[in-house]
Amino acid sequence: MTDDSENGGGIVAASGRFTLGGDLTVRRLGYGAMRLTGEGIWGPPKDPDNALAVLRRAVDLGVDFIDTADSYGPYVSEELVRDALYPYRGVTVATKAGLLRTGPNKWIPCGRPDYLRQEAEMSLRRLGVETIDLFQLHRIDPHVAADEQFGLLADLQREGKVREVGLSQVSVADIEAAGKIVDVASVQNRYNLVDRSSDDVLRHCTEHGIGFIPWAPADAGKLAEPGNAAERAAEKFGATPAQVALAWLLQRSSVMLPIPGTSSLEHLEENCGAASLDLDRETVATLDAAA
Repeated sequence: MTDDSENGGGIVAASGRFTLGGDLTVRRLGYGAMRLTGEGIWGPPKDPDNALAVLRRAVDLGVDFIDTADSYGPYVSEELVRDALYPYRGVTVATKAGLLRTGPNKWIPCGRPDYLRQEAEMSLRRLGVETIDLFQLHRIDPHVAADEQFGLLADLQREGKVREVGLSQVSVADIEAAGKIVDVASVQNRYNLVDRSSDDVLRHCTEHGIGFIPWAPADAGKLAEPGNAAERAAEKFGATPAQVALAWLLQRSSVMLPIPGTSSLEHLEENCGAASLDLDRETVATLDAAA
C-alpha cells in the first residue's frame, strides 16, 4: 500500500492542506484548467462565459490551487484563468512549459533553455504576475541535456520569476537528478485508481515531502464501467464513482494533490465533494486490490 502507512502513519484524512516547497500552502484538492479549452484541448472554449464561471465557482467552493499550462489552447487556459481570477487573492496558480503544440493532438517536448525562458516570460504576462507560483517542466526533452533544462528552472527561480519548481511525467531517477540542481516542490504524473504505474514515484515523493499532482485523477472512462470497485463503494457511501476515486487518492498519501478538471459546473461541485468523503479501511483495502 503506497500511503503514509509505509512511513509510520495511517490512512490519510481526505481533507487537509499541503505546503509546496517553502511557503505555498494549499488545500489538497485543486482544479485542473485543461478542459476549459476547445475540443482536443485546442482553441477557445465554445462557451467562454461558462469557463469563467467554472473557475470562479471552484474558488467559491474552497479550491485555492489552480493548475494550467501554456500548451492548453495553446495559451487559452492561462488567459481564462487570469480573466476569471486575477488578482488571485488567496489562490495559487501553477503553470507548465515544455510541450510545443502544433495541432489538436500534437504534443512535442521542447526543453531548449531559450524556449523555456520565453514561455515563462509569456506566462508571466498572460497570468498578469511578476512571479509564477509553481512553474513545472511539462516534459523532459530527450534531445536536450536534462541538466540544461533543470538549470534554466533554477535560473528563473533565482531571478524571482518563479517561486517553486515542479516536474511532470518523470521517474525517481529524474527527480533525483533535478534535485542536484534545483529544489523540486512537485511532481505531476499520471496516477489514478486504475493506473498506478507511478507508485514508486509517489512513494519517493511521500518520503521526501514532494507534492504529487496526479493527472487524470478520476480516469472517468474506466470508472464509468458498471460493477467496478469504485461503483460499489459509491453505492455504499451515497457518492459517485468519481468522488470515491478522488477520495481514495487523497487518503493514499499526505502529499497527494489531485486536480480534477471539468468544464461542467455540476461535475465541479461533484468533484469538490470528494474532499469531505472519508473512506473506511475496508473500502480502501478493496480499492487498493482492484487495480
